[in-house]
Amino acid sequence: MTEPLNAFPGRYWHMMEDGRIQCDLCPRFCRLHDGQRAFCFVRAREGDQIVSTTYGQSSGFCVDPIEKKPLYHFLPGTSVLSFGTGGCNLGCKYCQNWTISKAQELDVLATRASPEHIAWTAERLGCSSVAFTYNDPTIFHEYAIDTAIACRARGIKSVAVSAGYVCPEPRAEFYRHIDAANIDLKGFSEEFYRNVCSAHLQPVLDTLVYLKRETQVWLEITTLLIPGFNDSDAELEQMTQWVVETLGPDVPWHFAAFHPDWRMRDVPPTPIGTLLRARVIAMKNGVRYAYVGNVPDPVGQATYCDDCRAILIARNGYEVTACRLTADGKCGRCGAPCAGVFDPVPGEWGSISLPVALTAMTGMGEAVH
Repeated sequence: MTEPLNAFPGRYWHMMEDGRIQCDLCPRFCRLHDGQRAFCFVRAREGDQIVSTTYGQSSGFCVDPIEKKPLYHFLPGTSVLSFGTGGCNLGCKYCQNWTISKAQELDVLATRASPEHIAWTAERLGCSSVAFTYNDPTIFHEYAIDTAIACRARGIKSVAVSAGYVCPEPRAEFYRHIDAANIDLKGFSEEFYRNVCSAHLQPVLDTLVYLKRETQVWLEITTLLIPGFNDSDAELEQMTQWVVETLGPDVPWHFAAFHPDWRMRDVPPTPIGTLLRARVIAMKNGVRYAYVGNVPDPVGQATYCDDCRAILIARNGYEVTACRLTADGKCGRCGAPCAGVFDPVPGEWGSISLPVALTAMTGMGEAVH
């Protein structure tokens, strides 16, 4: 094995009787001999410990609208400093970020940045939050937690964009430091998770239940609908009924369009009609905030009052074009509360995504764009 670029001691593992070390971070439970890497590629055995090989390194930084994560009910209109590392603990054949998540070399990690440097940069750029995204923060557990701690010290929120495929103990430690999460519920059958994602459904459902019932983390869900794989009426009915019955009706849900990529280039893009059908089914089953994503649809991207159906937040793509919430997050027409985390005044970042270069200069460093 190539020597890790940056071996940082990892948590959540144990030595087995046969001399292998089992990684206990996610339900893959990779069992490693010395010099082997886990399925995610970035956690590895080095001697008698598991190390993280991407701590302090990123595939890049970008200031995004929070709506792009997507989070529609968490500080609307504000900017978020987004970054990820490399690798992934799932094996989705349709991965939309496969050049990062499936990288088998760490040369995608072009930027070195300490947790404190990231927090300082977010503050300097006026970002309300930092997002762990592009690949799953589960596999850069230690780096993400330390960054979230540094951000919280500066009054900056932390956002996790994750598939939710993580074991209970590290999950609890991680989400103690997180303010909002978008969990990718990829489908609602074990067959889909096993055959398309090389994973299992139940750990993801467990994460959703944990976040909703046992934490104060603001939760939203995304489902990428793939023609012929996870978009049947029966699966959408079952999935949306489970969410409403188990998590409640106030969890916002984003139905996103698939485009052919990585190992599923022969599957056609998702028709907009599929997204609209999913939204109708979700709302019929009690989902109060169902959205259409990755396609132009102002109706399907607006937030409506659940009582009087007035538009509370109008959007054009990732841009908030109007907000009719009161300062305490209620409908400006009828006074009914809207579920979410809202500032008294919405942000005005707009729809722009702005790549940011972090360069180590004086002091904490300098962010240029």
